[in-house]
Formats: sequence, structure tokens, C-alpha cells
Amino acid sequence: MEWISSPEAWISLLTLTVLEIVLGIDNIVFISIITGKLPVNKQKPARRWGLALAMITRVMLLLSISWIMTLTAPLFNIAEWLGFSEGDFYEKFAISGRDIILIVGGLFLIYKSTTEIHEKIEGHAEKIETTLKKISFKRVIIEILLLDIVFSLDSVITAVGMADHIEIMIAAVIIAVLIMLISSEWISKFVNGHPTVKMLALSFLLLIGVSLIAEGLDQHIPKGYIYFAMAFSVLVEMLNLRAARKNHKVL
Repeated sequence: MEWISSPEAWISLLTLTVLEIVLGIDNIVFISIITGKLPVNKQKPARRWGLALAMITRVMLLLSISWIMTLTAPLFNIAEWLGFSEGDFYEKFAISGRDIILIVGGLFLIYKSTTEIHEKIEGHAEKIETTLKKISFKRVIIEILLLDIVFSLDSVITAVGMADHIEIMIAAVIIAVLIMLISSEWISKFVNGHPTVKMLALSFLLLIGVSLIAEGLDQHIPKGYIYFAMAFSVLVEMLNLRAARKNHKVL
């Protein structure tokens, strides 16, 4: 516990906590959307369970750092199937366990986002009501857990690269999840209470799904670009909502 007296360790904790919150925003959005399909009395417990599972998953992965590092080792190479045995092309298409998790998670996120968008645009009220009755609390928690694993993997790898002490990493994860837990209800109400914001959030999840697949195929997309595009879109949407409220008052 010598790190407690180190200023660098506390700076690392603060920086890592902020990054964990930023990386967890997409997780909160997904949880808000998926729990919004449950009856009102089950939504809050589902959000809490979702974020609790996210924290547990991240802490368990952090405690298994040696195993996490093995996930980056190549399992096979697609380039070999195409007849290549060396060069940049060969190196870029080496597939590891981490890549497989990211690709599968990205495909799942794209599937969920696409079906949700289709339901909002093409779905009828009767169909939506029937769907709500079929969705169980258990199914929602399982879906959240599956995506938690994908989001947590990215988060844990970031933590490992930024901090030297496992205690700092775990503390940052716990603080970040507690902050997200406090804000999750407001975010959920806001997203589910504004149809255009919900559609924008689903578009973000589509974008994140594509970026996960690209990352799994070693085609790195700088996260700064993605977060800037998302922040700019949110700003435009906030201006639209404000203009709509002002027009409503005038009428």
C-alpha cells in the first residue's frame, strides 16, 4: 500500500477514474435502452444489477491480468488462408482471443441496435406491447452481462496500460461504477423520454459496434474521433430540443 503516499498514484487514480467513466458511457446507454423494455417497476433494479455486474466483471478481469494478457496472443491468421505468409498484410490479420470477443460483441451490438431502430421506425403499437410482455428480467440481465464482458475488456486493457498497481485499477473501477450508478436513472429517463435522443443513442451503439469490429480486425479507429462525433451530435440534439421547447411555449 505504499502507493497511498505517492502523488503520482493519486493522479493516476483520478485520470483512470475519468477514463473509466468515459468508457462506461456506452455501457450506460445500452443498459438504459435495454431496461426500458421492462415494466417500470423492474427497470431500476435491472439498471442496478447491470452496473453491479459491470463492476464485478471488471474487477474479476483485473484480478486475472495474466490471463487477459494471453488474450492478445494470436490464435490463427486469416492471411494464411489467403496464401500470405509474411508482411504487413499478414500481421494485420492475426486473430487473438481479444479480437474474437470484440468482433462478436460488435456484431451483437449492431444486431441489437438495428433491431431496436427497426422496431421504432417500422413497429406498431400492438407489436411493441406484445414484445414488452415477452421480455423477461432474466433475459435482460443476460444481455447486459454479455455486453458488460465486451465493454469491460476494453476498459481493463486501458487500466492495465495506465496504472502500475492493481489496487489503483480496482479503486478507479469501483468509483466510476458508483458515479455511473448515481447518474444512470437520470440518463435512462432522459434517453427513454425523448424518442429522438433514443434514436441518436441507438446510432451511437451502432457506431461503437462497428468500431469494436474494426478494432478486432486490427483496424484502429482513434476513440477521440468517435467521442468527438458523439459529443457534437449530442450538442446539436440539445439545441434541437431547446428550440422545440421554445416553439411549444410560443404556440
